Amino acid sequence: MNRQEKEAVIASLKENFSQSSATFVVGVDGVTVDQFESVRKDLRQEGGKLQVAKVRLMKRALEGAECAQGLEPFMKEQIAVVFAQKEAPAVAKILCGFAKKYEQFSVHAGCMDASVLDHDAVKIIASLPSREVLLAQVAATLNAPITGFVCVLHQVLARLVYVLKAIEQKKQ
Repeated sequence: MNRQEKEAVIASLKENFSQSSATFVVGVDGVTVDQFESVRKDLRQEGGKLQVAKVRLMKRALEGAECAQGLEPFMKEQIAVVFAQKEAPAVAKILCGFAKKYEQFSVHAGCMDASVLDHDAVKIIASLPSREVLLAQVAATLNAPITGFVCVLHQVLARLVYVLKAIEQKKQ
């Protein structure tokens, strides 16, 4: 790899660090090409991007990134960086799923909203529901008092009808 190619890789990494909502560092020691393609395919569907480069180039790319500064201690051995463009929980869920499926694939750390996440925090993020599910839960919570009020009013009207029907049956 010549100097121009290295500079292009560093520029690409810097751009991805600045544009991503979350970044994850994964260990890829012993991962096969088929496994890489499978991970990349699943990540693309959720707006994620897996990039492999030399550790020294990744460290150079981290110099300008604010949030990713805390990831430097995890930059060793054979690693890859996963960038989450859209939803970080969906990307983390894919990474944790592959870490369970393949023992040579492991999630080391992550960076989200200017805070560094360890392996356990990434697992917690992976367990979060998707954005659509969370929005539906909030909407249901906001709608619950109104729904309860409508049910109470309906019961009052239903009782009135039952009372009127009982009076009608007595008169007959």
